Amino acid sequence: MRHEDREAIAPLPLFEGIKEESLDRLLHGAFLQRFPSHVELTHEGEPADFLHLVVDGQIEVFSRYRDRETTVAVLGPGHTFILAAVILDRPYLKSARALEASRILMLPAETVRTTFDTDPAFARAIARQQALAYRGVVQELKNQKLRSSLERLANWLLRRDAETGSSSRFELPFDKKVLAARLGMAPEVLSRTFATLADYGVKVDGKIITLKSRPDLTKLARPTPLIDDPGI
Repeated sequence: MRHEDREAIAPLPLFEGIKEESLDRLLHGAFLQRFPSHVELTHEGEPADFLHLVVDGQIEVFSRYRDRETTVAVLGPGHTFILAAVILDRPYLKSARALEASRILMLPAETVRTTFDTDPAFARAIARQQALAYRGVVQELKNQKLRSSLERLANWLLRRDAETGSSSRFELPFDKKVLAARLGMAPEVLSRTFATLADYGVKVDGKIITLKSRPDLTKLARPTPLIDDPGI
């Protein structure tokens, strides 16, 4: 691995505070690869041979059952997938693919497990990642179970606007089909929901979203940090 690549990887949260020899062991035999969009990186049911760490780009974690498919999560830089399968040495329960050109660090699963057992700082970093992932699952479960499709989309739009600078105008980060699956609805339901949100000042022009009346949309969405704040 090139020195500049190692320098870019070392500050990532997964490696915070770990021993230098542990980092050397993890990176020995690791692969830092760039994948084009739409390439599938893991397949549910297969053995967990690598822990994947997103260095840059965007990854969709998804699952299929019969003729149906759903998006479980969309991950950006600093996130790992699929950590639980690697630590437990179990098959992947989810698949993953690149939504855009992405650079991924692939750490051999056996080395990850060995380092987990021998380096307390690495074990703590793994525990933090798993704890954050668990809380994210709980928030998403509450979002899906307690809100209508209209409320879910309204809250997602408000959160995305905040993430992109609160200008009330932003571009969707992925296709509407992915957004629909991410929010737990069919694409045609998403289209109808966007149409309904026009009454609350939401304008859709291709992938460009404009929020003409944040107060009206916020009144509908009624966001709460216990569901909508990933940092809580």
